[in-house]
Amino acid sequence: METFLFTFGFFVLVVVGMSLGVIFAGKTIKGSCGGLNAISDADQCLVCKKEVDPNSPLKERLQGCPRKRKILEQMQAEGRDV
Repeated sequence: METFLFTFGFFVLVVVGMSLGVIFAGKTIKGSCGGLNAISDADQCLVCKKEVDPNSPLKERLQGCPRKRKILEQMQAEGRDV
């Protein structure tokens, strides 16, 4: 039981320390800007328009991404360039 309490206390201290670090750094926690769907067969992220690494090994894995198809269909329906 002592080991459990020591471990639990240690993890609580780690979480509190990380929380205080985020709070005092003044930065907001950000997402991944579209995640893996932002990489699939595009020069720019579909969410934020940042450049995508052309040599990313993830591009081959995302060729049939259903979310990408949905976004591209929406863009075509709105008349935007794809």
